[in-house]
Amino acid sequence: MKLVIVESPAKTKTISKYLPKDYVVRASVGHIRDLPKSNKKAIDIDDNFTPHYETIKGKEKVISELQADAKKAKEIILATDPDREGEAISYHLSQIFTPAEQKKTKRITFNEITESAVREAMKNPRDIDMNLVKAQEARRVLDRLVGYDLSGLIWKKVRYGLSAGRVQSPALRIIMEKEREIRAFIPENYWIITGEFQTEKNHKITLACDEQPKTEAETERIIAAAKDKKNKWGVVDVTQTEAKRSPRPPFITSTLQQAASSRLGFSPSRTMSIAQKLYEQGLITYMRTDSVNLSKEVLPQIYSAIEKDYGKEYLMPRAYASKSKNAQEAHEAVRPTNINKKSAGGTEEQDRLYRLIWERAVASQMSDAKILRTKVSANISNTSVKEAIPNFSVNGSILIFPGWLAADPAGRGEDVELPQVSKNETLKLLEISSEGKQTEPPGRYTEAGLIKELEKREIGRPSTYAAITKTIQDRGYVIKDGKTLKPTDTGEVVSGFLEKNFTKYISDSFTAEMENELDEIAAGKMKYEKMLGDFYKPFLKDVKEKDKSTEKITNLGEAPAEFKCPVCGSDMIIKLSKNGKFLSCSKFPDCTGARKIDGSIMEGPKDTGELCPKCGVEGTTPPKGKEPGRLIEREGRFGKFIACSNYPKCKFIKTSPEEEAKKRTGVKCPLDGGEIMERRGRFGLFYSCANYPDCKFIMKSKPTGNICKLCGSLMMEGSKTIPERCSNKSCPMHNPHKLDKAKK
Repeated sequence: MKLVIVESPAKTKTISKYLPKDYVVRASVGHIRDLPKSNKKAIDIDDNFTPHYETIKGKEKVISELQADAKKAKEIILATDPDREGEAISYHLSQIFTPAEQKKTKRITFNEITESAVREAMKNPRDIDMNLVKAQEARRVLDRLVGYDLSGLIWKKVRYGLSAGRVQSPALRIIMEKEREIRAFIPENYWIITGEFQTEKNHKITLACDEQPKTEAETERIIAAAKDKKNKWGVVDVTQTEAKRSPRPPFITSTLQQAASSRLGFSPSRTMSIAQKLYEQGLITYMRTDSVNLSKEVLPQIYSAIEKDYGKEYLMPRAYASKSKNAQEAHEAVRPTNINKKSAGGTEEQDRLYRLIWERAVASQMSDAKILRTKVSANISNTSVKEAIPNFSVNGSILIFPGWLAADPAGRGEDVELPQVSKNETLKLLEISSEGKQTEPPGRYTEAGLIKELEKREIGRPSTYAAITKTIQDRGYVIKDGKTLKPTDTGEVVSGFLEKNFTKYISDSFTAEMENELDEIAAGKMKYEKMLGDFYKPFLKDVKEKDKSTEKITNLGEAPAEFKCPVCGSDMIIKLSKNGKFLSCSKFPDCTGARKIDGSIMEGPKDTGELCPKCGVEGTTPPKGKEPGRLIEREGRFGKFIACSNYPKCKFIKTSPEEEAKKRTGVKCPLDGGEIMERRGRFGLFYSCANYPDCKFIMKSKPTGNICKLCGSLMMEGSKTIPERCSNKSCPMHNPHKLDKAKK
């Protein structure tokens, strides 16, 4: 038996079809080892930044099954993805085997999961590339060191729970720089004047005034002259220029994410998730690449498809050069593995993304599109007014030969088709109108725009773009406003702190330089230990200096003078909470008056006048150092609730009789006899004893009241296929499907 190990279970199905019966294909389901959460345990800085990995929780079963298969195997083949991450996974997989098993372990890679590619890879096995492993390890360690030290400082100086990252922070800075441009922008008024005309052949054509007046008076003067029946309109000029439009190169990771965002509305992370499924099914080549190359094997297929579907005149073989100086030219662009297959045949999302990839790959080898660019200008032909009015004109185009646009029609954009008109032709003014506008500030970045900017500045690499855009949103530093990325108050404060105190480490040049050094480690031109040592010693020194010299940010400046404290009338200051900026009384904590950032009054906790039955009434003891509890109305993530004034040390929460009735299950707790109640926590709904947290009984789903016949535990609601299951995870009735398999 020969053992082949890949990352994804979906890959095992595809690859198994292409191998003889004596091959067994298994999946590691991604990484099996990672750095522990504690930085002290994770990296031994004094021992040349040696990382100490631990098994990822939940992967113990996968590892034991792979080890059992390895003992039986004559040969072990590691077939993880063809990039640094895949190389690192192969390395960690090799480390779970015995020395004897490691000797019979080989590494293979392929850029597409097709029979020919898999069989060819099997003929050319190699050892694990430790340079690639070290490059991935350096990135992981570097990100951990930067994130851990910077985040710790931000916790101390700004607010607990905030974080910073090596590449996410520069991305946030870029977004904030754009936001400052927008805020500094001073709009100017202008008017757009458009007229609808009729040609001699009764076609309608819309023309716009070439000048945009700055005043309403000038606008009215132009409209009055245009409407004057004494003034006849005519075409003063028709300019036509033949132009060619060449196709774009096949997709690389960044351009795929950009096109999927603008054309399909997919986020970068969603695009990569769908592309991953297409790759695992053998439909496209590997989707993490910065190369625009197409293999010599696929080019004849593309040429044949173009001649068959469009004609010989549409074929124009082309070669493209990558703009990135660090592009891995051994890789391929993202393309279909079978050009004759025009549909993925899967979900709607998969079909749409596959079609986008197919169109770009085929169009890249097609003829130029020929377009006749046309500009029509018109004006009053026999004016009697003292001052001439500007020309009215329109730009458009006529498609002479579609070329590559036949395969990728959406690539044309929004060209205006114009009717045929000639110079000196008479026009009849049907309607004229004006619209007052203001000049607009520069637009915010979309996800596609941010990726394009990161690529331009050489921040990050193809495998990291989606993670960068997702992380800054997950951390609450950026939100999506329509399709654009808008920084939050928290993001603004964090970026401002980093820009002020760690300018060097979040600059474009420094971040790009670090990426280049990681590439040099991958190429074997730089040592892992030297790169990390050269970076970390001065970085740690700077962090310690800022820790001593930087004051804790307790406020973000003075509030506008018109907003006074609603309680005592004092001046107010701007502060940051986990929900954003707000105005706080300058005498806090002596005065707790607060307003929202727009000046409206914030309602603080309201005393209900009741004593807490758990720590406020006679016969109860309040938490240490606390006064007897009173019931107070508060506001949380799920709305208003009434809780003890000593919350969270006293966890009593009052609910209305109606809510209480909804939460009751009528089932007794098996530990102390209390009733099991429905509760809500940060991970969603759960069910626990009414005496929780004194009684620790918890179950995930609603209890049915029945008792398991195998182990005596409570039964709980299941799914459509399994209406009821045991609450005891170690009981076979927790997952009856497994019990049925065991019986068979």
